[in-house]
Parts: sequence; structure tokens; C-alpha cells
Amino acid sequence: MMLQEEIKFDEYYRCYCIGGKYVRIMPYEPRNPHHLRYVADFKPDAERYKLMEDIVLRICHYLGYDFNTVELALRDGVPYAIDFCNPAPDAEVSSVGQENFDWVVETAATYAIEKALEHNDNIDNLTWGDYIKNSAAKKKLYK
Repeated sequence: MMLQEEIKFDEYYRCYCIGGKYVRIMPYEPRNPHHLRYVADFKPDAERYKLMEDIVLRICHYLGYDFNTVELALRDGVPYAIDFCNPAPDAEVSSVGQENFDWVVETAATYAIEKALEHNDNIDNLTWGDYIKNSAAKKKLYK
């Protein structure tokens, strides 16, 4: 069970992360009807964008997810991770819009090709995040 505080947010973003390195930060308005949720005019400045990108990458690396979405709610400029365990996220064109859909398809294909080219028959080619590695080794889950 996880207890979360309700964040009354000023801005909200849904962020795709593919391969632990490709990030797409999308303004998102969860209070809108489903078909209008990606119609939001939030525009983070470069510093806030970089902060959100770093948060998304850290979460996905820790979990070891190759494909994930992280939802960030910003209150007073501070990003809070709201939903971050979504390794099979919605990418339906009618939900996310054509531009976001195209990014997911192209980026997932690029990453799949990268992984295929990097494959080595002599090693474990799976992506294991620190969460699983530390759990399996009975180590602390955090530093």
C-alpha cells in the first residue's frame, strides 16, 4: 500500500521514458475529459524541463523500466511524482494525439533496433534497475 498526499497542482506533465534515455515531456490536464487531456498550455522553462527530465530518468533507471510513463504534478514550481510505475502505458493515438503517438512509435523502434544490435549471447541482456538488483542482493533499496 502506498499513501500519497493530494497535490493541488499548478501544472501537470505526463512523461514517456523509453530505454532509460529518451524522454518526452507532455503537458497534461487530468481534470479535462479524456479526449482533451493532452490539450494543456503548460510551458516549463528550460531549467524546470531539465529538472523534470532528470527526475523521470532517475525513477526509470531505479526501477529498470525500458518503457514507462511518469506523471509529475507541479505545485509552486516543485515537481511531485504522482504515477511512475506504468511499464505498459497508454500510447493509443486517439488518447495521446498524433504527435505524441508518432514519437512513441519512432522512439520505441529506435530503441528496439539499438537493443538488437547490442545483444550479446554470452551475457544477461535484460535491464535490471537498482530496485531489483538491491532486492535480490538483500541490500538497502536506497542510498
